[in-house]
Amino acid sequence: MAPDDGTLDLFDVAAPTEPSGAEDGGGAAPAQPSPRSEGKRGRVETRVEVDPETTGTNSRDGEPEPEAPEVWTVSQVNRAVRNLLEAQLSAVWVSGEVANWKRAGSGHRYFTLKDENAQIRAVMWRSDASRLPIDPDDGMEVRVHGSLTLYEARGEYQLVVRRLEAAGDEGLWRIAFEKLRKRLEAEGLLAAERKRRVPRFPRTVGVVTSTTGAALRDILSVIRRRAPWTRVLVMGTRVQGEGSALEIAHAVRVLGRSGRVDVMIVGRGGGSIEDLWAFNEEPVVRAIAACPVPVISAVGHEVDVTLSDLVADLRAPTPSAAGEAVVVDGAAVAEYLERVPRRLATGLRGSVQRRRRAVDEGVPRLRRALQRRIEPRRSDVGVLTDRLTRAMRTALERRRRRADVLDRLARAARLSVERPKRTLSALAGRLHALSPLSTLERGYAVPLTRDGRVLRSVDHFTPGSGFVLRVVDGRVDCEAGAIHPDDDFDGP
Repeated sequence: MAPDDGTLDLFDVAAPTEPSGAEDGGGAAPAQPSPRSEGKRGRVETRVEVDPETTGTNSRDGEPEPEAPEVWTVSQVNRAVRNLLEAQLSAVWVSGEVANWKRAGSGHRYFTLKDENAQIRAVMWRSDASRLPIDPDDGMEVRVHGSLTLYEARGEYQLVVRRLEAAGDEGLWRIAFEKLRKRLEAEGLLAAERKRRVPRFPRTVGVVTSTTGAALRDILSVIRRRAPWTRVLVMGTRVQGEGSALEIAHAVRVLGRSGRVDVMIVGRGGGSIEDLWAFNEEPVVRAIAACPVPVISAVGHEVDVTLSDLVADLRAPTPSAAGEAVVVDGAAVAEYLERVPRRLATGLRGSVQRRRRAVDEGVPRLRRALQRRIEPRRSDVGVLTDRLTRAMRTALERRRRRADVLDRLARAARLSVERPKRTLSALAGRLHALSPLSTLERGYAVPLTRDGRVLRSVDHFTPGSGFVLRVVDGRVDCEAGAIHPDDDFDGP
């Protein structure tokens, strides 16, 4: 539309797009700001002023002299088109099917949005993509909100997506939630039988939440009011935003393994599903499931349900409710302690009476049971007694006969020994009578040489030679004097 002053305002400049990441993943890059931008809005104007009264004419033939055409460069054309797109289509909702979804190393997402007749390239910068619970699958119908721009270097236009939602009743958040829930359920992490009881009187309560949020103040206020003797150990983390899930999971692991807490509260205050999503992420859920102490999940309000609530040992609808669930009210404890002695005495009396009745009723039953067991066996005892008596008599008779046999054998053995003994004695007497020692006992002596040979003849002696005389009780060293054969011997 041309202004009244004859100036043609062609394009308005919209706000510039995010500057980085065009090179990653081969996606289209954002357009660069126009060097012809002016003023606060950066208006790009191409002015063509026409004055019909002063239009040049050909002086020779009186015909108007034609104007020289304005020639644009390619860069100027692309810049102008970019400015036109950004000014006229600065914010649009577009529905279509996702194709060629790609996550670049920088965190940006590049993809194509298409329908049955056409397609358009799209980019989602890291700051916006970090809010996605999961990446959509190729072929998923989605709705995106963003603005159109043009990558001047290539002359390609693209859709810069700020927000992406799944088409239909279930959004990406619900799809991601159900996908992880089914996997956890298949692993048994949501089973009721694995949930542990929260200790009734914990000495120390661990809390994992933001140190600047209202949730921590609510929890501390309730615990201080109900059980001021309880110690509270706080591990502060971020509870939303990129990287918050890893911080929460790390805090749960550190606090659980410290051995300093008896129970743990993990949670935050209310918010949108995007704000609460960190408590639906797998690192947090698995850290809670693996925590060695019972965990109370207190995320958002009562209507907010997260996977942390499902896997925790106890779900509290709010942080304040978690504070009430983790400790018993002091007044209730005092009242309970006042009733304990009476209840204990009553319980002991009841227990004693029940045991006494059981004994009184049990003795007759025991007697009757013994009689029922003994009576059928009483006749068996008589039969067994007779059998045992006969067996004992038989055994004794056998032993008696065996003893007689042994006695006869002993006498026979003595007789068999006495006879040879007497014979041996007689032979020993005879042998002794013939023994040289017996001769020596009768007063005889035997001459021997120094080496023990017997000297039987005078021929064995020489005057002055020494010999040994063997007598009955020893030896006598002797020396031969004169030697006299029997023919020369005249007696003593």
